[in-house]
Amino acid sequence: MHALPERVIRKVVERALAEDVGPGDITTLATVNATATCTAQMVAKAEGIVAGLELARAVFARLDPGVAFQARVQDGEQVRPGTAVAGLSGRTRAILTGERTALNFVQRMSGIATLTARYVEAVRGTGARICDTRKTAPGLRFLDKYAVAAGGGHNHRVGLFDGILVKDNHIRAAGGLEHAMAAVRARAPHLLRVEVEAQSLEQVEEAARAGADVIMLDNMSPDEVRQAVTAIAGRAQTEVSGGVNLETVRAYAKCGVDYISVGALTHSAPALDLSLEITGP
Repeated sequence: MHALPERVIRKVVERALAEDVGPGDITTLATVNATATCTAQMVAKAEGIVAGLELARAVFARLDPGVAFQARVQDGEQVRPGTAVAGLSGRTRAILTGERTALNFVQRMSGIATLTARYVEAVRGTGARICDTRKTAPGLRFLDKYAVAAGGGHNHRVGLFDGILVKDNHIRAAGGLEHAMAAVRARAPHLLRVEVEAQSLEQVEEAARAGADVIMLDNMSPDEVRQAVTAIAGRAQTEVSGGVNLETVRAYAKCGVDYISVGALTHSAPALDLSLEITGP
């Protein structure tokens, strides 16, 4: 799991605080003395995998560099209800103003990490890798993909710029797979793998003959996936996508595929419940 780039953290934190705080936290400014200090802790209220603590640290540092933030667990670590995942001390105003923004980052990212870990556990021992997709929150993709890695999953391409995936609409627009593959091979860097989406066994064979490095088996049943893996016979790596959930993922994994991409990891993960509690002056 690679650390999030500082520039990414800085930008998303700045945008989030501008959105929430605006010209000022009216409630806190009215009720809390400017010199007041406190201690606080961020507490898990449910079992799960923690991710995003560096975002929380950055939120409070942006509001007041004097706020001390101590992570008590590491990203990727499993926690139980009641676990204090971080401790804080410093100006009360900064801690109260940053509370919701910090929690939003950690709750969302921890939810993604927790759901990912469930999928990873479901396919344990099969050799299949659980991967994310581009179905992420706009502007938060790096955070979403970091959270997937914290949960033990793997990142698919980050965006349209770092991976080639020839889908059904590309094939139609290009006038067929043969034309699409010729155009891709002529333009793509030679070290970049080419993945082709297939929605039937006929398309699987066509993609294999065209020299796809990876064939995405889209919205197929486990029986169809098993047949496709047999037909491909090692000519390309295989990825399952579409219709995968926690109840079906192991059946797909046991078909011998290399990758299983799950959009739900980032677009449907429930947030992990955490709270921030003032514990003392």
